[in-house]
Amino acid sequence: MNLEVLEKSSNVLFLLLGAVMIFAMHAGFAFLEVGSVRKKNQVNALVKIITDWGVSTIVYFLVGFPLSRGISFLKPASELLGDNMGFDLVRFFFFLTFAACIPAIISGGIAERTKFWPQVIAGAIFSGLLYPFLESIIWGIHSSGFQSIMVKLGGTEFVDYAGSVVVHSFGGWLALPAILILGARKGRYVNGESHPIPISNVPFLALGSWILAVGWFGFNVMSAINLGNISGLVAVNSLFAMVGGILVALLLSKKDAIFVHNGALAGLVAVCAGSNIYHPLGAFAVGGIAAAIFVYGYHFETEVLKIDDVLGVVVLHGVVGSWGGLAAGIFGQKALGGLGGVSFVSQLLGTSLAIVIALIGGFVVYFVIDKTIGFRLDPISEQKGSDISIHSLEAYPE
Repeated sequence: MNLEVLEKSSNVLFLLLGAVMIFAMHAGFAFLEVGSVRKKNQVNALVKIITDWGVSTIVYFLVGFPLSRGISFLKPASELLGDNMGFDLVRFFFFLTFAACIPAIISGGIAERTKFWPQVIAGAIFSGLLYPFLESIIWGIHSSGFQSIMVKLGGTEFVDYAGSVVVHSFGGWLALPAILILGARKGRYVNGESHPIPISNVPFLALGSWILAVGWFGFNVMSAINLGNISGLVAVNSLFAMVGGILVALLLSKKDAIFVHNGALAGLVAVCAGSNIYHPLGAFAVGGIAAAIFVYGYHFETEVLKIDDVLGVVVLHGVVGSWGGLAAGIFGQKALGGLGGVSFVSQLLGTSLAIVIALIGGFVVYFVIDKTIGFRLDPISEQKGSDISIHSLEAYPE
């Protein structure tokens, strides 16, 4: 085996391992939701996540990846393999895992009162069209034009190394229109009074958080795309942001297990954008602030604004992901130990663009779905639970 072949095969394996790690994160999404909903909606949570994965794979293969990266796979297998051992195919797999996060994120916010197929259709639109559109602007075939605008307006390019904005913020803000159009679950708010609905299984929630946290190192580190660009700084920054999220959530929530495990995720969401440029202590601060945003933001969202966001995805992914985009322009500066080359103005503009596209796109898609085929379960089906009413199966039939 010559050096060129070894390099190509190493890059294929490197990116494939990253794709598999992020694929495993979808089990984390599933169990995080399973633990957070009532027992009568656990089967639905599991089926939603795996169905969205299957549908996202098809639409991103046929439409999304060609739209974002300009590469079509509608050609003979010999051409797909090419002279780089099918690297583009593995690159599709890797970025598919990002695209499929969008419906998985939304699923947690709209749990327990949603029809099955309407949300699958919405997820297909997002992972096949709307997300690839944003991806093409920031990471893909139209990024050069976008980044030249960022340089003119903000002085530097917009930085989002592993998707705090492109994936997490975008997915979280897409969920907000869905949650508002659906309305709260039956009994969640009565005569203006909040009646929190207890979660069903803290161990499952914790398991989901652990699976996500482990897979996240594929999410961040393998965003190098090839072995030659791998960075130990990204790995350690991811670790420190997660730990910052855990410890701050532990203190602020007074050892609440739900917030502690979500605090870890908040830190990881926030660190993605600047994970390649922070000092580890800067990453720790970014993660800690992210956890504070989640602890206080979730209370504000659900108790003050009375928005029934079951898993808090608008805050955990939308707001915290946006913080991650802005944080890169702060803690990435050399004055705070970072590598520099970032501008807060560029980060603000890029982050704002993703929010605007998400809110407009989300409202249009969910408004049309709600007014045509309907979005919410009927009251009797919701009362029975989506496991029985949609899947004719209980999570614990004994």
